[in-house]
Amino acid sequence: MSYASRVKIGDIQKHIGEQVQVCGFVQAIRDQKLRQFVILSDRSGRIQIFHEKRGGDDNLAVVISSLTQESAVSVTGLVLKNEAVRLGGIEIIAESVTLESMAMSPLPLQSDSSRELQLDWRQISLRSPRNQLIFEVQTALEAAMRQFWLSHGFIEIHSPKIMGSASESGAELFSLPYFGGTAYLAQSPQFYKQMAMAGGLERVFEIGPVFRANPSFTSRHDTEFTSIDMEISWIDSHEDVMYWEEQLLQKAIQDVRSAYGDRIQKEFGIQIAVPILPFPRITLAQAKEIIARRGHQISPNDDLDPLGERLLSQYVEETYGHQFVFVTDYPAAVRAFYHMRYEDRPNITKSFDLLWKGLEVTTGAQREHRFEILERQTLEKGLTLEPLRHYLNFFRYGCPPHGGFGLGLTRLLMVLLGVEGVRDVTFLYRGPNRITP
Repeated sequence: MSYASRVKIGDIQKHIGEQVQVCGFVQAIRDQKLRQFVILSDRSGRIQIFHEKRGGDDNLAVVISSLTQESAVSVTGLVLKNEAVRLGGIEIIAESVTLESMAMSPLPLQSDSSRELQLDWRQISLRSPRNQLIFEVQTALEAAMRQFWLSHGFIEIHSPKIMGSASESGAELFSLPYFGGTAYLAQSPQFYKQMAMAGGLERVFEIGPVFRANPSFTSRHDTEFTSIDMEISWIDSHEDVMYWEEQLLQKAIQDVRSAYGDRIQKEFGIQIAVPILPFPRITLAQAKEIIARRGHQISPNDDLDPLGERLLSQYVEETYGHQFVFVTDYPAAVRAFYHMRYEDRPNITKSFDLLWKGLEVTTGAQREHRFEILERQTLEKGLTLEPLRHYLNFFRYGCPPHGGFGLGLTRLLMVLLGVEGVRDVTFLYRGPNRITP
């Protein structure tokens, strides 16, 4: 097999009348008395392989008869038109079939197997066109975001994932032994994004793993996921951060629709809508009033619960015709110690969440960059200064006003494609009851 000579099945239309080599997984076999048919798939499509039995010493017929579903094979043959073939009116007349790797039979799962079994045998379930499309879309999303950031002068960083102290709070931490001491897996790159601001990098982004020891079994939670993070300096308020995020998401969704809109419609039944700018903004206090009018009460000092998020998004869809809404101005009681507070309303933070179709996908804020105020807010939250000393030191020698956000990639894909949960759009899902394969 020569990689350079291999033709992708999706490009086979360009090679009618030519001898080609295709490689892929066996999807189906029909071994008849006089003829043999094999349906072969690769990431780009499916093709019918045909062989007319010659009788006697027909080694090719023997090889085809030995194939099993999902075996990996390479095929060389002549591409011909055949209007009777349902797969594009084209087939390959086999000249050679090489069994690269035999799949054991029977297979451990089928297309209608349970979600857990699909995850147990992920290397097989990933072969479906639907699942492969998920990761093509994921790649397009990240590429569009990187293109946006780079075109606006952002710098990519790679922050540590092993930390000496909590990056958010003392809860939901994974700890591990570290040369006689204890270290923690990063819950977010938050501290290091802010260090980059103190370091004068001004505009940074990161796409990387984060870890949360969250015992939740909901469709929106996972213990390891990919976080999309951005931080910018010299801002006036959290409005600047929201402006950048809505610009970023509009660009990313537009690129995905242009490249994959038709396929997403076919596989998921979702018509991608590119959001108009600006996104609606509603304060948390206003949101609670709207939700209360719809029959659901949320306590004054509580965040929105899942039902509240859905009810608010319904209101926004009906009122503004928009799938997105920024919920702003959260009480300091429910926000991190490093969120900046209003001068005239010290109990309210300059922060926001972004909801998309009823699901929170982002948390962001203007950060507190003044050392004395940050230290005071740390103590007010009941936290101890010493474990946070390295973080607090970032702000001792000058730091520009700054802010940013963290966006969950799996939640973004979950909403974009209309699937049931984050495990459906994760390459290898990690949750309280799943740490393999």
